[in-house]
Amino acid sequence: MQPYDMKELEERVILVGVQESFSEDVEESLDELAELCETAGALVVGRVIQNREKIHPGTYVGKGKIEEIALLMEELGATGIVCDDELSPAQLNNLEKELDCKVMDRTLIILDIFAARANTSEGNIQVELAQLRYRAARLVGLRNSLSRLGGGIGTRGPGEKKLEMDRRLIHARISQLKAELAQVQKHRELIRSKRKKDQMVVAAIVGYTNAGKSTLLNTLTDAGVLEEDKLFATLDPTTRLLELPGGQNILLTDTVGFIRKLPHHLIEAFKSTLEEAKYADIIIHVVDASNPQKEKQMHVVYETLKDLGVKDQPILTLFNKQDRIENPEILKDMKADKTLKISAKTGQGLDDLKDELEKILRARSILLERVFPYEKAGLIQIVRAKGQLLEEEYRGDGIYVKAFVPTEIYGKVAY
Repeated sequence: MQPYDMKELEERVILVGVQESFSEDVEESLDELAELCETAGALVVGRVIQNREKIHPGTYVGKGKIEEIALLMEELGATGIVCDDELSPAQLNNLEKELDCKVMDRTLIILDIFAARANTSEGNIQVELAQLRYRAARLVGLRNSLSRLGGGIGTRGPGEKKLEMDRRLIHARISQLKAELAQVQKHRELIRSKRKKDQMVVAAIVGYTNAGKSTLLNTLTDAGVLEEDKLFATLDPTTRLLELPGGQNILLTDTVGFIRKLPHHLIEAFKSTLEEAKYADIIIHVVDASNPQKEKQMHVVYETLKDLGVKDQPILTLFNKQDRIENPEILKDMKADKTLKISAKTGQGLDDLKDELEKILRARSILLERVFPYEKAGLIQIVRAKGQLLEEEYRGDGIYVKAFVPTEIYGKVAY
């Protein structure tokens, strides 16, 4: 079944947010939502904020504010609205009826961006699964709302034609995708098992979206990952080998960028991908030091890592984009084992990063000093591949080696 061809059109949207008591600053959240809309291809023409004790359960905002939005839409020529929180089916349907326009929420925008950025088979499966889970509960309202313009945001990925399947067919497709994803997850677990068997140390690069994770991976390993100054520029994870100055190898894995209010549909669908951080030996936390919201973004990253079950791994926090900072400031991350100032773009501080990675590996290692008989010279290859060779000397009785080796292989080469 092929999705209908959709013509791309510029959508003019008004952002709508609710400032609840004791909640985060909705202005900052709407600034980020505006970036998301721009990334998705929409033009933001206005914004409306309502101060309320809590979000209206039926219409997200109150009746008076809905009337204000309707007038503003007519004045600005807007084609739809985007709410800053995930709307319930009732809120979506009621707003669509009241405003007679296309109604979207933050989750739909993020899902749409992911649909446009997924390139691999795994990425496409994960995105479609997340979209269908989201749409299954909102089938009627979304069919009415998205059909108004015949295309645009929300119609990428499975597409409008799949929206018109009844719930039974959608749930059957969800079951099929979950089975396909289970196979992908099984393959990913096999890869992890092989890495563990080979004693490969894995460092997961995590961070808020657009913090510079892909640029860091490219600069360190020539990975060739897409770099753009946009939210969620890359979606599919990439793993590359990095050789450290001491000769040891480490695997670097780029992960999906985090964001505030990350849709639970995505967390569930991308669990096998996001769990790369959970099973990594080291966490490299990249922070956009030039972003005024960096502390809040760091909090989002740590909360997401906590939800994924990440704990106990050493954390290196890299305050990136130093080339954009005119007045250097004191930067701290109390949850990190070490912090560094870097610029992934210019290479500033990356030698220090490699040194810190070597120190972490050394802390996981044991100093080995031994003379290998010539008939066991093959063991030295294991030392070279898995450890850090400090000295090697050919003597009459054998080959003297001094090296740091991982505890996992110490018993294999020490006796």
